Amino acid sequence: MTAPVYAIGDIHGQLAQLEGALARIEKDGGADARIVFLGDYIDRGAHSREVIDLLLAGLAEGRDWICLLGNHDRMLAMFMENYPRNDARFPVGYHWLHDQIGGIEALKSYGVEVAEDEPIYRVHDRARAAVPQEHIQFLCERPYYHIEGELLFTHAGIKPGVPFEKQDRDDLIWIRDEFLNDTREHPWLVIHGHTPVKKAGHRGNRVNLDTGAGQGRALTAAAFVGRACYELTDAGRVRLEPEVFATPSIDRNVV
Repeated sequence: MTAPVYAIGDIHGQLAQLEGALARIEKDGGADARIVFLGDYIDRGAHSREVIDLLLAGLAEGRDWICLLGNHDRMLAMFMENYPRNDARFPVGYHWLHDQIGGIEALKSYGVEVAEDEPIYRVHDRARAAVPQEHIQFLCERPYYHIEGELLFTHAGIKPGVPFEKQDRDDLIWIRDEFLNDTREHPWLVIHGHTPVKKAGHRGNRVNLDTGAGQGRALTAAAFVGRACYELTDAGRVRLEPEVFATPSIDRNVV
């Protein structure tokens, strides 16, 4: 029998949810199996630092964990450069410390409070002193994708119709409409997060596992056996069958 590969959606600083997802995987028999984390470990939730600590501890123990890069993870890495840098994919008027993004909550987990109207350079100085270099290195070294047989794991998706070697890395962690609205077959079943939905969904050519932990909803873990997908619940596996969905409704305030 083919061993399953597991995946966990966007965590966003929700430590207890992550521990619950790992417990469901262990209960499914996957304690030593490969787990692909789809990125966005930080922001919005209260425990960004602790989430990264848990992932680093698992990797140090030799667990077969593949931790992909999410757009929020890159935001922190860019902010922590010698001169803080802003992601060019942000909408006009947004930045990592915008109240809709979650950078303030992430820094708070490191003991860095951000005062209203405080100059960014002062926040940057305190963040550079507080965030462990090990965490920055972890974020900077994250891969943008993982291919496993007929499955492609990436944070946001791919640009349809573009050969993979020509994909823009920014699209892999930021894309939405072009990918979400495309119903054509891809070379792989694409497993992604990035766009929060109320429940995990299988669209035939892609599976979305971001069920809105960053918005206070549940964190999803899933098992893949070949192209077959099973959501892991407290009661066990639930098969996710391909469905036909209407054009997804995207909250334009979610980045």
